[in-house]
Amino acid sequence: MSSHGLVERLKAAKPFFAVVFLQFGLAGMDILCKAALNQGVSNYVLVVYRHAVATLVVAPFAVVLDKKVRPKMTLSIFIKIMVLGLLEPVLDQNMYYLGMKYTTATFAAAMCNILPALTFVMAWILRLEKVKLKCIRSQSKVLGTAATVAGAMIMTLVKGPLLKLFWTRATTSNQQQTNGVDIHSSIKGAIMITVGCFCWACFMILQSVTLRSYPAELSLSAWICLMGTLEGTAVALVMERGNAAVWAIHWDGKLLAAVYSGIFCSGLAYYIQGVVMKHRGPVFVTAFSPLSMVIVAVMSSFILREQLFLGRLLGAAVIIIGLYLVVWGKSKENSPEEELATTKQVGEEKDRSNLEVITIASSCK
Repeated sequence: MSSHGLVERLKAAKPFFAVVFLQFGLAGMDILCKAALNQGVSNYVLVVYRHAVATLVVAPFAVVLDKKVRPKMTLSIFIKIMVLGLLEPVLDQNMYYLGMKYTTATFAAAMCNILPALTFVMAWILRLEKVKLKCIRSQSKVLGTAATVAGAMIMTLVKGPLLKLFWTRATTSNQQQTNGVDIHSSIKGAIMITVGCFCWACFMILQSVTLRSYPAELSLSAWICLMGTLEGTAVALVMERGNAAVWAIHWDGKLLAAVYSGIFCSGLAYYIQGVVMKHRGPVFVTAFSPLSMVIVAVMSSFILREQLFLGRLLGAAVIIIGLYLVVWGKSKENSPEEELATTKQVGEEKDRSNLEVITIASSCK
């Protein structure tokens, strides 16, 4: 392979590396935030501090690096930014953290696998995603999206026998009971996480639309974090009124969770998904979200000593297969063969159109 071909392959692989990196960051957030929530941290205050940190980190880079590409702010763009700040930083994250409080980190990550399906359907309806059911790449995307959701359901509903791993054998029976979640808590948590995922899907679609009129990813990320901080503060003051102690900052898990999630999962995440979305679309970004659940399941077994069951392993395998199908379908969209087929199809349609015009003209004579 020539050096030019290698460079082209590496360039084409950048979006894949970016979203995989993003999923590892989100998986780490699940572990840290679950530990902080277990210590009694307010989810509303955690959201505020998370985006305050993200704003402080991202804003200086946005001011300097986006100076030449940042367009003029208009009322329409500002309204979109306000809605973006409400959808993901406030509604989605608060609902997600509340759902995680009632369940576990792995359960919350598993429920988030409905996100690709929601985003795919919404993008299809809004014509941001091209779907031709007779085309094999579209069939691959649809089948892969369904497989990721099915794998998530397997991980959530099918327990199976316990996998006796040497690093989890020391877990006591009491610890195993605390890892269990009763059905009422599971239902509450599932509803909250589902609502949060719907807000997240709406956020992804709106971010993709906003980038067309405001193509400055860093600046848009900074604005979203700032609006999320302001709007989240208003919500936290209402929900935690009369409880000033929740705002106290100490050198503990609360501060670590806020700093980590602010830098990696808000500031960097909004920027990375914005850059990738401009070239690959919102469905490509969300298609990798099931990977986060697999990472969380593995990390939870090591860090939180959560037990691993065969059902989770089978579900993870189905998710990986579905993820591969989606990625394969998306990769074929920009391939030379696909472009050649599209050009050929357009040419054939033009020939048919010209033939119809000639036939009509002949009949008129």
